[in-house]
Amino acid sequence: MSVDNLYLQYGMAKHMSKQKTVIPDAEGLVASINATKSRGFPPVNLWNPPFCGDLDMRIARDGTWFYQGTPIGRPGLVKLFSSVIKREKGKYFLVTPVEKVGITVDDVPFVATDFDVLKEDEVQVLHFITNVGDCVSASPDYPIRVERHPVSGEPSPYILIRANLEALIDRKSFYRLVDLGVHHEDWFGVWSSGHFFGIIPSVELV
Repeated sequence: MSVDNLYLQYGMAKHMSKQKTVIPDAEGLVASINATKSRGFPPVNLWNPPFCGDLDMRIARDGTWFYQGTPIGRPGLVKLFSSVIKREKGKYFLVTPVEKVGITVDDVPFVATDFDVLKEDEVQVLHFITNVGDCVSASPDYPIRVERHPVSGEPSPYILIRANLEALIDRKSFYRLVDLGVHHEDWFGVWSSGHFFGIIPSVELV
């Protein structure tokens, strides 16, 4: 069955792992998530169901979701799954009130695909949107950070989206951030919501 037909499935289909642990498949998770849907994001940080095993689901660095090696083609389905992601001790899970399954995340679960430069009380605010429709404004609560590859020095910029889940800021958006950059206290970076986010030490710019 194609994963794109999962919206038509509302039974709690399950299969057995080699360890005889009952693991929900993607169809069962769709049913469980739909059963708990409410306005806003589900309170996944308040749920502590038993771990059911790992699901063959992967989020690539570019934000593409795969199920059993096949890209998930429905944006709405990706958004549904993304609403119940939880991170614990560096690992990622999809969580409902009754089940918790591990998934593979190549880098971070989201990609920030664009941002707007707004003015609030004459203060610059950088308002980001992700590939699954999350919107946040960079601030102390939703900070921007930049990691650099230890060998190549290539930057990987991130912004916190919700709880301890981050989005990789895509290349075109990062170039736009650099265009907005200024020097402050020996760092080159950007301002948003009255807070400065450093990108690179000023002395390292060439």
